[in-house]
Amino acid sequence: MSQASQRIASLAVSETLAMSQKSNELKAQGINVINLSVGEPDFFTPEHIKNAAKKAIDDNFSFYTPVPGYLSLRQAICQKLEKENGLSFKPEQIICSNGAKQSVCNAVLSIVNPGDEVIIPAPCWVSYIEMVKLAEGTSVIIETEIDQDFKVTPAQLEAAITPKSRAIILCSPSNPTGSVYTKNELKALADVLAKYPNIIIIADEIYEHINYVGKHESIAQFENVRDRVAIINGVSKAYAMTGWRLGWMAAPQWLASACNKLQGQYTSGPSSIAQKAAEAAYLGDQQCIEDMRQAFARRRDLIVKLASEIEGFKVNKPEGAFYLFPECSYYFGKSYNGRTINTSADLAMFLLEEGHVASVGGLAFSAPNYIRFSYATSDENIVEAMRRVKETLAKLK
Repeated sequence: MSQASQRIASLAVSETLAMSQKSNELKAQGINVINLSVGEPDFFTPEHIKNAAKKAIDDNFSFYTPVPGYLSLRQAICQKLEKENGLSFKPEQIICSNGAKQSVCNAVLSIVNPGDEVIIPAPCWVSYIEMVKLAEGTSVIIETEIDQDFKVTPAQLEAAITPKSRAIILCSPSNPTGSVYTKNELKALADVLAKYPNIIIIADEIYEHINYVGKHESIAQFENVRDRVAIINGVSKAYAMTGWRLGWMAAPQWLASACNKLQGQYTSGPSSIAQKAAEAAYLGDQQCIEDMRQAFARRRDLIVKLASEIEGFKVNKPEGAFYLFPECSYYFGKSYNGRTINTSADLAMFLLEEGHVASVGGLAFSAPNYIRFSYATSDENIVEAMRRVKETLAKLK
């Protein structure tokens, strides 16, 4: 019998993609499902970016691109980093990839040897742990709770470090919690990490521009760790370009070179048209980012208000991204129609099948007592979804 490799067998299926697929299957049956499971802006890509892509096609940008991306795009990214983040990078330190997801995976595969430990504060994005598995490393999970706004403390970080620690993956603003680290909080973590020169910091900043508390802060700004930070970012969330698949890494030269070598063997450079679109995104008018950010802020306030009115939900006010991550263990052990809720995955499935609202159970994010709702959808959808959630959960006794 044909069998997949142990590497593949050891991987979990992406829970977010699985719930989205299940939701689409119900929709195909004619059921009106509101999908709050997927982390995707519901806006269209801005016109000036689309026009740049059309022009790139007409101008015959249809050939293989350099593995790390066009020089012009990497220069535009360097300008962005200088202007917005006060960080100085050279184009050869930038590697453009097929989405920020590939950029994270490139970094992990280029850093981690079998048996190395990667510190991951939880709740965490579903794919980090699986990427560490691919690299034959070990994930060391630091658990955080809603009462600390899901942010890891310097003491927790210090306690997780061992001689085998090779990397930490830090996501701010965070998926799935929406938490945003302040400059002081990041400095405190940087001061701990400065004592351990072996540890590389993978800073996932893909939600940088979806921030409701002011300026984005990057851990790369601190001199004592700067030469060990790999910044991961891209155009998908800020510019509503998820399907264009264009992410990038800004990293120390040795790591950028390693990722260039790796990517050269398994995907080569990303799409030529997506790169020209991304270039227009970074060099063009930035008002589109602010317009979308304001819409997300309004939706955040709306979903926080409505979710806070649902019995048994413990809710905080996220400061970035477009996710709400309430504590939901109140419902564990409760039943309806002979169906008992034992886990957050059960609860998410119950809400989908009984209430026709798609969400993702927190177990997928290493936070079993929570559930994730994406509010990257219309105000009307949020109001109706929360009405259904409230009504559906009230059936559980």
